[in-house]
Amino acid sequence: MSGHSKWANIKNKKAKTDAAKGQVFTKLGRELAVAAKGNPDPYTNSKLADAIAKAKAANMPNDNIKRSIAKAAGELNGVNYENLTYEGYGVGGSAVIVATLTDNKNRTGGDVRHIFSKYGGNMGTTGSVSYMFENKGVLVIERTVNLDEDTIMEIALEAGAEDVITMDDVYEIRTAPSDFSAVRKYFEEKNYEFLEAEVMMIPNDKVTLDEHQCETFQKMIDAFEELDDVQDVYHNVDLPEEDEEE
Repeated sequence: MSGHSKWANIKNKKAKTDAAKGQVFTKLGRELAVAAKGNPDPYTNSKLADAIAKAKAANMPNDNIKRSIAKAAGELNGVNYENLTYEGYGVGGSAVIVATLTDNKNRTGGDVRHIFSKYGGNMGTTGSVSYMFENKGVLVIERTVNLDEDTIMEIALEAGAEDVITMDDVYEIRTAPSDFSAVRKYFEEKNYEFLEAEVMMIPNDKVTLDEHQCETFQKMIDAFEELDDVQDVYHNVDLPEEDEEE
């Protein structure tokens, strides 16, 4: 998978985010509140600090972030949210991973299974498609005339990152999931801002679908993203709009 294709993916995700900020902020808010439960201090709670970085990269206002963290001490009392991941196949043998945060796994599991089935796919067992992906920390920084590749590479190596992918308009820094918090913090201390900052599933290879299959697949992804319990959706399909941006 080329780095450029990955950034096209992110730009599409950003465009979708701008079209439905309310829903996205609600999901990020829940993630923040769950991460803050028991310890609302991002300086001693790296999970919360990572969630804050992800929210800021999505342009979530600071006031929203603060309110979400404050909720951890209030309305989440007695509510047990679980991080559950579902795997399955879409049309044309495409692979999909759906990451959720739910207080009712029966409801969420049923909803996810229904969407897979409705759009010609099927939900698989744990491990059925995840072997086609790598779990990586990803930091995306805008490429400017004042920020050259050598500088980013040097900082990334100092921070303990695994790789830097240079693209037309951004640098993508990849880390092992266990190193993500430390690398993120290192860049933040040097006052870098992120366009993307999270641990995500990256496909090892991409598959190409025909036009009709792409339409069906996109409808399935949209349906997943509209579910309140769904936090992230990962897949290995090379969608047409990504090609157009490459």
